[in-house]
Amino acid sequence: MEINDLSQLEALYGETSQRARRKVMPALDVHCRNFIALSPFLLIGSASADGRADVSPKGDAPGFVKVVDHKTLLIPDRPGNNRLDGMRNILENPQVGLIFMIPGVNETLRINGRARIVAGGSRLESQAVNGKIPSTGLLVEVHEAFLHCSKALVRSRLWEQTAQIERSRLPSMGRMIADQIEGVEAGQAGRDMAKHPRENL
Repeated sequence: MEINDLSQLEALYGETSQRARRKVMPALDVHCRNFIALSPFLLIGSASADGRADVSPKGDAPGFVKVVDHKTLLIPDRPGNNRLDGMRNILENPQVGLIFMIPGVNETLRINGRARIVAGGSRLESQAVNGKIPSTGLLVEVHEAFLHCSKALVRSRLWEQTAQIERSRLPSMGRMIADQIEGVEAGQAGRDMAKHPRENL
C-alpha cells in the first residue's frame, strides 16, 4: 500500500508525544551552543526550486561552525570538489536542514533555517585554517533547533569499534571511480584522491 495522504500516515504512527513537540526551540540555547562547539561534523540538506534534493557533509576541527548569536550560525566552506550542489540549491531556495554530530555521542542536534551565501569580510577571515581563508560561508538564520534522540545511532552502532568493517570489504575509492567514469585509470584516480586532501585541507 502506498501512503499518499497525511491522515493515512498519522493513522499508522499515532500522535506525536508532547515532549517531542515541545522540544523544538526558535533559537539556540546553551545546550545547542555547547553541542555545536563540540561538533566536528554536520550534514546540510537543501533542495532546488524544482525540488531536487542534496545532502552535503561538512567537517573540520570541533567548533568550526561559529555561533554568531542565538539566531545565527556561520558555516565556513572549506576546499572540496567545487560541485557546489548545495550552494546552487540555496541560491534558488534558501531553506536548509542541518544535523550536527559528535563522535561517541549518540544524540544529534537538528537545526532548520534559512541560509545565505557570504564572501569576504572579517567574519570569514577569523575562520582561516592553516592560513587559508574560506572563499565563502553560509550564514544560517535559525528557525528551529532541537536535540534528536539516540535511537538511530544506537541501532546502527555507528561509534562502536566492533561494528566497523574492514576497509578491504570495499574496493579502493580509485577503483570505484574508475568503474563509474569511462576513461579514468584506477591507480591514477587513487593517487589523485589521496593527494587532494593532504594538499587542500
